Amino acid sequence: MTSIILAGGKSSRLGGNKALQLIEGKSLIQWVIDRLAIVSKHIIIATAHGEQLPWPGPAEITTVADIYPGKGPLGGIHSGLTAAATSSAIVVACDAPFLSVDLLKYLAQVSPGFDAVIPRIGGNIEPLCALYSRNCLAAIQKLLEQDERQIRKLFDMVKVRYVEEEEIDRFDPEHLSFFNINTREDLETARRLAAERGWAT
Repeated sequence: MTSIILAGGKSSRLGGNKALQLIEGKSLIQWVIDRLAIVSKHIIIATAHGEQLPWPGPAEITTVADIYPGKGPLGGIHSGLTAAATSSAIVVACDAPFLSVDLLKYLAQVSPGFDAVIPRIGGNIEPLCALYSRNCLAAIQKLLEQDERQIRKLFDMVKVRYVEEEEIDRFDPEHLSFFNINTREDLETARRLAAERGWAT
């Protein structure tokens, strides 16, 4: 299994490089890498400019630039899937430090026969903690060439398996896999959670 980390955002609400913010002495992106390395031998970091950044970790890590710059997460998914050597890949954001490894494994487990496996909670989809097949590439490219950036548009064009809340609750009852850090308040919440629960380096 390949994993793709989307790290092309501007971090405008947080200030500074979001991926390098520290929780318990470890950068946000390193938290993500450490979780993904349990399920993936190959990790791709999709960035806006293809920066070769020093991400130490046990897995093989490749950095790719967006093929369609400025197209948001959908562009990052396209670049990552294009670079992936496997038929499908887990896709996550660089600002989700508390990913459930068991949930990621479950997404892969139920993926055969589908082009995408997407968590859904209370009717809300979570496309940035999901699994995508390379079969999605043609549809994504078509959307990007039409300057369409909404990921949900893709799901009308491919075969999707939605993972519902009761399934998610078996692995991640607090839904922390979908906790993203967009503001200073979010960052402080994450730091408090990590400290209270002894999640450290």
